[in-house]
Order: sequence, then C-alpha cells, then structure tokens
Amino acid sequence: MREDAPRGGRPMRTRVVRVGGWSVRWEPRPALVCGALALVAVSAAVLVVGSGEFPIGPLDVVRALTGQGDQATEFVVTTLRLPRAVTGLLAGLALGLSGAIFQSMSRNPLGSPDLIGFTTGSATGALLQILVFGGGAVAITASSVAGAVLTALAVYLVAHRPGGGVHGVRLVLIGVGAAAMLEALNSYLITRAELREAYEAAFWLTGSLNGRGWEHAVPLAVALAVLVPAALALGRRLGMGELGDDAAQALGVPVQRTRTLLVLAGVGLVAAATAAVGPVPFVALAAPQLARRLTRRAGAQLLPAALTGAMLLACGDLISLHLPVAIPVGVVTGVLGGVYLAWLLAATGRRGMP
Repeated sequence: MREDAPRGGRPMRTRVVRVGGWSVRWEPRPALVCGALALVAVSAAVLVVGSGEFPIGPLDVVRALTGQGDQATEFVVTTLRLPRAVTGLLAGLALGLSGAIFQSMSRNPLGSPDLIGFTTGSATGALLQILVFGGGAVAITASSVAGAVLTALAVYLVAHRPGGGVHGVRLVLIGVGAAAMLEALNSYLITRAELREAYEAAFWLTGSLNGRGWEHAVPLAVALAVLVPAALALGRRLGMGELGDDAAQALGVPVQRTRTLLVLAGVGLVAAATAAVGPVPFVALAAPQLARRLTRRAGAQLLPAALTGAMLLACGDLISLHLPVAIPVGVVTGVLGGVYLAWLLAATGRRGMP
C-alpha cells in the first residue's frame, strides 16, 4: 500500500495487485463503497421481488432464484416479478453512469441528461409514436432511442464551434434550451391527443416499472453489455478532461475524439434506460454527486455512480410498492430528487458558486 498525492484535500491510499505480468491499482474506500452499494441494491431488488399481493419472504425469494423453492413460488418470482427488479437495477445503473459522464464533461453538478434535453428528447420520440403514429411496444422503444440520439446530435452540432470543438458549459446551456423546447412540444402533443392516448402518454412520462417483463430487461442488458465497458474504458481520459482541455491535451488525451465517444456512450445509456422504463427523473442527477460524497474522491467516479443509480432506483421502486397508494417509481424519485436539487442549489450558493 502507498499514499499518493492528496486529491480534494484527502490523501489517497491505493493498493496494487499483481497477477503475472499485469498489475491492478485499486483504492480500499471506493472498493468498499462499491461493494456496499451493490449489496444494498441487490437487497432492495430481492425485497421488490417479494412484494405484492402474494408476499414472499427474502429467504424464499433466494431459494426460488436458486431453484430450491416450490413451483408456484418460482413462477411468481422468476416469471412475474424478477424482470421488474432486473429492469430497475439495469436502468438505474445506466442512468447513474450517464449522469456521471455528463457531469464530469461539463464540470457542472447540474449537467445531467435530465436537464440537458437528452431524456426529454427520448420522451418526445416515444410520445410521437404513441400519439401520432400509433405504434406498438417495439416501435415506441425504437422511437425513444431515436429521439435521444437525434436530440444529442442536434445539441452537439449547435454547441460545436469551428476550430474549438465542444465546450462542456456550452453543451449544458444549449441542452437546457433544447429541453425547454422539447418539454413544450411534449405538452402540446398531450393536449391534442384523445383522452385514452393522453392518459397512456402521461403515465409513460412519469417513469414506471409496472408491467416490465423480460422483453424490456433483455434488450437493456444487451445495450449495457456494450456501453458500460466502453464508458469505463474511457474513465481515465474523462478524469483528465476535468483538468481542462489544454492540460488534457498536454497529457496526451485526444480531447475532442474522447468527448465525442463519451457523448455517444452517455446518450446510448440514457436512451436505453428511458426506452425500458420511461423518463425516470433525478437518478442521473443525484447518483454521481452521492457517489463522490461516499467515496470522498473528486473526479469522475463512474462505477460508484452507476451502482448508486442502481441502488436509488431499486430503493425508489421498493418505496413505491409499500406506499398506501401504488404510484410509479418516477413519482418517488421525482419527490426525492426535488429535495436533493433544492439542497444542492442551496449548498452551491453558500459556497459562492453561480
């Protein structure tokens, strides 16, 4: 073990594990935090699987998952409830990781896909399919992904300056403007729709895990199998980018190419999550900041942020299932996220930040 230079005022203790010709550098505290977050997220998911009109104890859930339960319990667990819990974990992981990418790129704690238009663009694509074209579940998913990608492309092109690339703050400001315009379009689409279609669209916009099956979980898992390793592989370059473009280029980082790849990965993550569960608010905003405070490390904490997002969405789903009135998980995360956003704005104001 060795003690590196302080980061953010705290010494960073690291360990190096050598296996053959390879060496892996890791830090005990972030590793413990990741383990704890994963444990809480999985525990919440187990409780979600056990919740419902036919309650199942946590031990019985585990037995059913390992093939040791009775036939009726295994059917309820693996067929009816497990897809919902898995979809929630994967969507939370995707949102947390996407939020960490965009907050680090913009060097702004408010630079999450919730606020810079990408989630709203995904919702617009789905609404057009629901209210205008009348497509089915597959078409709605495809339109949701297309909406996020097209919004990101438009924001990126407008934010791009010839010879200067894309600056993080400029990307956020233009994204906020795009989000406002898309929100207005979404409201217009709902007001022009028939009552049944408007109800369906409004329910989708709240973000929900109700009725989620393996047809939602499997495509999301496939997308994450590609995007998560790609994002984590770019994590070191992302951290260097927080030093500023000039410093990152001096360290050998191809800034604009890295930024383009990170935007693609981040947009893909939020699009996949939104297509699966709808625009669940504030998870992408809160998860990266909570991860930084738990790990006590500055810079892009991609894996802790991803696990924090999974924990937040799983816990939000558990809360929604145990309220007196059943409500979508997006309402729970919206309430909790609103409180967090107010606290964040107050904290940044006390520090004299704009």
